[in-house]
Amino acid sequence: MFLRLSTKLLNISIASLCRTKQLEKAEAAIIDGIRLGVVPDVVTYNTLIMGYCRIVGFEAGYSVIYRMKEAGVSPNVVTYNSLMAGATRGHTVSKCFDMFEEMLEMGIIPDVWTYNTLIHCLFKYGKPDEAYRVFHDILLHNIYPCQTTFNIMINGLCRNGYIKNALILFRNLEHGGCVPDIMTYNILINGLCKSEKWKDTMKLFEELRQSGCSPNAITYTTVMKCCFKRKNLREGLEIFSEMKNKGYAYDLFSYCTVVGALIKWGRTQEASKYVALMIKIGYQLDIASYNTLINMHCKSGKLENAYNLLNAAEESGLECDIYTHTILIDGLCKAGNISGAERHLNHLKTMGFYCLVAFNCFIDTLCKLGHIDYALQVFHSMDVKDSFTYSSLVHNLCKARRYRLASELLLSCIKAGLQILRSDKRAVIKGLTLTGSQRDVQKFKLKVRIAKLLSYQSTIDVISPYGKN
Repeated sequence: MFLRLSTKLLNISIASLCRTKQLEKAEAAIIDGIRLGVVPDVVTYNTLIMGYCRIVGFEAGYSVIYRMKEAGVSPNVVTYNSLMAGATRGHTVSKCFDMFEEMLEMGIIPDVWTYNTLIHCLFKYGKPDEAYRVFHDILLHNIYPCQTTFNIMINGLCRNGYIKNALILFRNLEHGGCVPDIMTYNILINGLCKSEKWKDTMKLFEELRQSGCSPNAITYTTVMKCCFKRKNLREGLEIFSEMKNKGYAYDLFSYCTVVGALIKWGRTQEASKYVALMIKIGYQLDIASYNTLINMHCKSGKLENAYNLLNAAEESGLECDIYTHTILIDGLCKAGNISGAERHLNHLKTMGFYCLVAFNCFIDTLCKLGHIDYALQVFHSMDVKDSFTYSSLVHNLCKARRYRLASELLLSCIKAGLQILRSDKRAVIKGLTLTGSQRDVQKFKLKVRIAKLLSYQSTIDVISPYGKN
């Protein structure tokens, strides 16, 4: 009895140390326990494996198995479930399957959580067909899926673009007598919202209201975001009001969602009222909240207030992220403070950050203020560019009637394998037609077709393991 109790206490200690990322102390605790005659069991090693997989990585977790075997402790299904989860987090899909095969070879029977992990892994790395096959294997092996299994399936289908299949599975669950929980509803509502299926989103939300399952903060915030995305500010604010009036729990994130929407619609005074209410309630602001508030002041042209908030965030021990600096650079650009924006960009470089959005904003502002040559200098100094970088310059070069340079940039964009906007192409063709000959226009069109073909061929060569035939 004393030995069993001591092992249990050892396991509790190991779990606590792993949770606080003190793996060296956890290892020392096992050694001290053995010296005192407390024998570690499978739970001890499983806890250590989970800790290593979560904090260090899969390989570190897998190395514990050898010590288990040396100590005469046989791995069980929990051991391999933890290793499979670790492999999934570490982006090693093959290792996840290796662990599955290894446990079968050892005669360990997989449980529903083994299959849950496998399905999650396949969905996470874009293999929905294989995930669906594993789901059918569960039924064939007479293992009844749990609620988590269905949630993983619906979430995976939504994330991989199979929203209709997710809805069908959801309806089949209802007809099969399985009652969906709030997490199932939240997953599907979020998936429908991201797929811009507004009517289906609101219909499912109404179903949830009428069912015995109550919406929570996540549900309401997701539906609010849905309303704001489809530019229905009034309905979104009504949802938020209902959330409070009915006594449902609401959090800082929901307030920030409302504030962000009001700022986007230019209603900064209303946004300020919600911010004041947030402060009155006494929410502990995180960096995302500070970003929302900084954005509010930048949009209203109050850059001094924005920088004061930046200082307050840093003084409270928060580390400002790339979004914080991008918001400030955007604010400086909109205020026409080019030198300030440039200084902030250089500051980002010294910090080791590279923000493409910030550079795009800076180039666009330079062009709008008539500093196109300087914008081109910044463009050529950039390590990474996207379609928006090219589009901004092409559009503004056409406005400045510098069509030949715009055509060269457009062609280099295609050669880089990036998409071009049809409006940019039309603007260049229209400009060449006005300033050049029809022959120049035909030449440009031919070059565009050739560039697209070459870009497509290079993509095929990268995808194919055999290259050109």
